Order: sequence, then C-alpha cells, then structure tokens
Amino acid sequence: MEENKIVQHFEGKTIFITVFLEKILRVQPNVKKIFLLIRETPKRSVEQRLQEEVVDIELFRVLREKWGEEDFNSILLPKIIPVSGDVSHENLGIVNSELREEMWREIDIIVNSAATTKFDERYDVAFGINVLGAIHVQDFARKCPKLEMLLHVSTAYVHGTRAGLIQEKPLHMGETLAGSEIPILDMDEEKKIIEERLKGIQTQKLTDKDISRVMKDLGVERAMLHGWPNTYVFTKAMGEMVLEKFKEKVNVVIIRPTIITSTYKEPFPGWIEGLRTLDSIFVAYGKGKLKFFVGDPQSTLDMVLKLINIMFCNYFEILYTNARRKINHALRLAELYKPYLFSQAIFDDANTENLRMTIQGNNMNMDMLNFDPKSIQWDEYFVKTHFMGIAKFVLND
Repeated sequence: MEENKIVQHFEGKTIFITVFLEKILRVQPNVKKIFLLIRETPKRSVEQRLQEEVVDIELFRVLREKWGEEDFNSILLPKIIPVSGDVSHENLGIVNSELREEMWREIDIIVNSAATTKFDERYDVAFGINVLGAIHVQDFARKCPKLEMLLHVSTAYVHGTRAGLIQEKPLHMGETLAGSEIPILDMDEEKKIIEERLKGIQTQKLTDKDISRVMKDLGVERAMLHGWPNTYVFTKAMGEMVLEKFKEKVNVVIIRPTIITSTYKEPFPGWIEGLRTLDSIFVAYGKGKLKFFVGDPQSTLDMVLKLINIMFCNYFEILYTNARRKINHALRLAELYKPYLFSQAIFDDANTENLRMTIQGNNMNMDMLNFDPKSIQWDEYFVKTHFMGIAKFVLND
C-alpha cells in the first residue's frame, strides 16, 4: 500500500461532499465530479454562493496560484457541481429530478458533514439537520448503486460527560447514557414532542425571539433527560444511531473529531472560517470583554449592582443593564462549555492510531496524509498559528 494508491482511489470518482473540497482538488485533481450541496437563499443562488463563499475565499489561494487563474477556472472549477438543497428535507431538498437521477447513477462516495454545531441550537432546527438530515442522507445513499462508502462526520462528545477511557463503540438505536431519566430513546417520540411544542406556542402571541428561546430550552431539557449535556451532542448521537444498520449495505465510516481549530499546515497555517467552539471565549478574553472565565452560577454579584440602581431611582440603569448583559454572557459561556472544559474523558483512538501506523509503516508521504497530533507543538500552534488565524481570517485584524 502506497500513498499514491490512496490518492489514485479518488481518480475518476464522483463524490458528494460538503467538506475538504480544497484538499481533494489539491491532491487528486483528476477526480471526475464533486457534487456540493448548498442551501439557496432568496438573494443568492447556489452558483453565487459557491463562487463567493467557497472558491473566492483565501483557502483556495494555494490552488489558484498552483494552477493559475485560467486553468483553475477552466479545468478544476467545472468539476464542482453546486446542488441546491437542504439535508433537512426528503431527497435532500433536490427538486431537479434529472439532477437527482444523475447523482444516483454516478456517485461513488458520500461525505456527510452537514450539521448545526451550536450547543444551544433550537431543538427543531438541530433535530431537522443533525437527525433527519442523517436519515435523508442515508435514504439518498440507498439509491446510489455505485456507492462505495458513506462517511459521516460526528463528534467525540457523543459519549456525554463520562470520565475515564471512552471506547470507540457505535451508538445503538434507542440507547441512552448513564444517568438518563428515560430508559429508551425514541426518535419518533422526540419528533412528536417537537411538533406538539411548536403547535402549542403558535397559539400564543410570542415574538420570534421568545419562540427561539422556548425551543432552545426544550432541546436542553430533552438532552439532559436522556443523559446528554446539550442539544448539539444529543442530536449528533441520534444521527449516528440512524446509520447503525446501514453498514450492512455499504461501508460506513463515522469519524468523531473533538474541538475544531484552524489548519495546522495545509494548505497554509491558521485558516479558519468563523468562530468555532472555544474560540468565542478566546476572542472575548482577547477583546477584554471577559476578564476571567470560571465562575459560580449562583453568584449574587449582580444583585449589588441592581440594589444601588433601585436606591438611586434607576440613575444607573444603563450601567446595570450593561453589567447584567456581560454577566449573562459569561454565565452562558460557562454553562455551555462546562462539560468540555472540565472533561475527565480520554478518547480511545486505537483505530486512528492503527491507520496512522499502517501509513507510516508503508513509507507513505506523511506530509500529504499526516494526522499525527504528537507532531504538533501545541503551545506554539495556539500562539503562533491558531490565535493569529482567528485575528486574520475571522476578525480581519
């Protein structure tokens, strides 16, 4: 087994993906087609979004420089086929029947990374994308006779908040975690609960903000009842369960990344798109909005602000409001990230390590296929690469 065999495997293949588009094109430009599912907006077509939000961004600079603008536009770009759709809908929201048929006939590999990653996302939204999305991708995959593999991107934190060594075991349909108040997880029941709650609040005169808050609270409530700390990992766990039996039909690979940060080396150091997970804390601290992070949710510090404000006839209303907002923001961050900042889990990565050793043992090009975390100087990476990447590519500083 040589590294060129891995790269050659993608030659002439048709892939349906939402991630690592740049990497595929860089290491295997002879890929046949790449279907890219993109949600169309009222103001922007999928072609516009592909150009402006994918192709024209800094991430593709290395490819453009390597190929030159003319060849990049004439040779590589035609391989990328933007598809208007949404994983939360049946047939992935692809209304063009001819395009659907073409995709079913030609697709060799599907990579499903579509997800909402907000820890406190509305339950209806998170369920629609992370759970129903997995169901719809699986249904779509069943209609692809040439399909060789379905790769599903999950999260390492589907294990909940357990401590100790976390084995790489698949989640089974209906499984709940230790401490769950409900012994069996019934997805149909969860869907019914969402629909009933939405129907109930429609009769009330609530603002969009209030409706969002109700549905966010519902997600956290249901997650904790089943043993998960938040809506994100709860719905991602259900998404894994959906694919449990599909492995009997095709090769199913589930990867569970931990916290996502910026690129280490490829195509260049520091690239990141938007704030990810803990980066919101880093940015808040860097801007001076968050002096420290660990705190007691039961603190009564805000009450002394409030008392003085009342005594002086709301003279300090603006000061109190601003202080209250900062405290609420800090408490919200603390609550969201508590399961991860205080995690006592150690992830078993035997499968990944065996793959890495196989690659290394066969004298493959480790620069092209390197995924060894031991090779990273983490202090230097965060200070010189990740934080600088946030400043440059997110804050435009």
